[in-house]
Amino acid sequence: MSELAAAAGSGTGARPSGDIDSRLEGHRVELTGYCYRMLGSAFEAEDAVQDTLVRAWRSFDKFEGRSSLRSWLYRIATNVCLDMLNAGKKRARPVDLTGPTPLAQAALNPLPENTWLEPMPDGRILPTTDDPAEAAVARESVRLAFVAALQHLPPKQRAVLILREVLAWKAAEVAELLDTSVASVNSALQRARATLTDQDTVAADAANPLDEEQTKLLERYVAAFEGYDMKALTALLHEDAVMTMPPFDLWLRGHNDITGFMTTMGASCAGSRLIATSANGTPAFAHYKPNPEGPGFVPWAVQVIDIKDGAITGMHCFLDTPRWFPLFGLPDHLDGDGA
Repeated sequence: MSELAAAAGSGTGARPSGDIDSRLEGHRVELTGYCYRMLGSAFEAEDAVQDTLVRAWRSFDKFEGRSSLRSWLYRIATNVCLDMLNAGKKRARPVDLTGPTPLAQAALNPLPENTWLEPMPDGRILPTTDDPAEAAVARESVRLAFVAALQHLPPKQRAVLILREVLAWKAAEVAELLDTSVASVNSALQRARATLTDQDTVAADAANPLDEEQTKLLERYVAAFEGYDMKALTALLHEDAVMTMPPFDLWLRGHNDITGFMTTMGASCAGSRLIATSANGTPAFAHYKPNPEGPGFVPWAVQVIDIKDGAITGMHCFLDTPRWFPLFGLPDHLDGDGA
């Protein structure tokens, strides 16, 4: 029995599932990207997509082909996400909740997991495409800042904006999906654009693939961080760079406060190792710090890095490693030499 058939439960009869499974699974990555933009949560997005595919599997014999399979799946996924958002939940970054904390007042106050916008590995949300322009739009639309801005939109406006602006659906197609009029879709899009204009959605520099300057900047960042060389790190950070550390609401602005924090409250990270990965369309690193109980290195954070105009403007450190490292396929330990 296939995974989808198993998830759909018993009572599905003798329906042949092999071809259905492959057709549905072929849309998993793009649907996950859509649900992630809608929900702002990696795990809720994956749950929503699994629910979508199970619903589609169960009712596939009722799919009459009046729309494409892709459109039908997006209709189901949209309804799943709208149901999940009915409670008015929205995810945020630390910078969306408070002002920066001066280093002298820094305190680590955790907030519940469902407060935070979550990181997502690129491979789970960015479909392969040969169109550079399409790829660029996809990457920009999963940046942490953009997904955070989407959280300020009512759920249906959020769906309209993603479908129209990111996925390039026609207004008539969105209207059919949402069972509404083209005029309503255009009005919702206009209001959504106006709301996003008021949000901080300044894009980081494109990073796919990294150009030579970006590559060298990140190589210097790794060397400075692993060497805990604050002078070298300061030279790489924009003067208004920010560092966030969910689940803590604390965030810092400016290289002086960032490096000051790293040498005081964050001093245990000296001697760490960074392993390159990617998240939210940007460079990222798995951060392992020295194991306090023995040899080697243990998970500490997934760092999502923003680069703008040749400098690092954001270090977003997600500390809930029992959740993030398995999601990113990262090892739970490094040997003494960092391997």
